[in-house]
Amino acid sequence: MRKTVKKRVYNSTNRRQAAETTRQSILEAAREIFLSRGYAAATMPAIALAAGIALDTVYATVGKKPALFRLLVETALSGTNSPVPGEERNYVKEIREETDPRRKLELYAAAITEIQPRLAPLVSVLQAAAPLDPELDALWNSISERRARNMMLFAEDLASTGKLRQSLSLQKAADILWSMNSPEFYLLLVHQRKWTASEFQAWLAEIWVTLLVEP
Repeated sequence: MRKTVKKRVYNSTNRRQAAETTRQSILEAAREIFLSRGYAAATMPAIALAAGIALDTVYATVGKKPALFRLLVETALSGTNSPVPGEERNYVKEIREETDPRRKLELYAAAITEIQPRLAPLVSVLQAAAPLDPELDALWNSISERRARNMMLFAEDLASTGKLRQSLSLQKAADILWSMNSPEFYLLLVHQRKWTASEFQAWLAEIWVTLLVEP
């Protein structure tokens, strides 16, 4: 009698989980090395070694070094293991559903205070390396311009409540938000001046309401 050969069952769930574990290990190792060594000195072999993953697997999973750094920035913005478009993030949805402009700004101040500890240190590395690498310079400019576009959308959302200061144009309102939600602004007050996160959040919400909302 011929033996019945059992076929191996393909388990896509396990493969996805293994791939995600690998990817997360790479991101964690890369973040630590980029922040400790700077962009130029952070080599892909060093990242692979720290992650305990073969170098070829690192390239196949996240791409070359600029792509890996971009992925770190995008996941820092999203607060998840994968990039999430701005309009799909939970805090953005909550802000849009809110009708009180003061509460909108409070929600956004809370979101910024949560994001910046992940994002701001990476941006410092990016700013230092951007002048020497055209691809990184383009990444830095794209992040800045995307923030500017998003803040114009936020200014329009605030104006839709009828409570945006009449003395402000949409562009000026957007620029105020853009300048004060920046990683540089956070680093100045929290890292250099040693404000606590709660102090920063409360002050940011208060100053935005004062500058942007009709009394």
